[in-house]
Amino acid sequence: MGCIFCKIVNGEVPSSKVYEDDLVLAFDDIQPQAPVHVVVVPKKHIASLNELHDKDIWFAMLGAAQQAAKIKGIDQSGYRIVVNCGKDGTQIIWHLHLHVMGGRLLDSKMG
Repeated sequence: MGCIFCKIVNGEVPSSKVYEDDLVLAFDDIQPQAPVHVVVVPKKHIASLNELHDKDIWFAMLGAAQQAAKIKGIDQSGYRIVVNCGKDGTQIIWHLHLHVMGGRLLDSKMG
């Protein structure tokens, strides 16, 4: 089977790239939950936030989120960054990723 995000990083599965650098890739979510919905993943497979021990990757992910927001034109109006971790945190793909969402006033309910 393999990890879908690893396949996207390796170019085996197409994606709509928004931003890329040596450590991370950002692409449009195929099931957007907001007018702008970008997913940011490390190129190295890391199962979840609990397994992240490299601060450079985390900073690269946050920088990519900022870049994606700017590229998509939501950096000034505002956006949300979400990381789901573990089963109860509703993580469904076991490759660390964060969501960048915006483009409208988002619901303030967080759980």
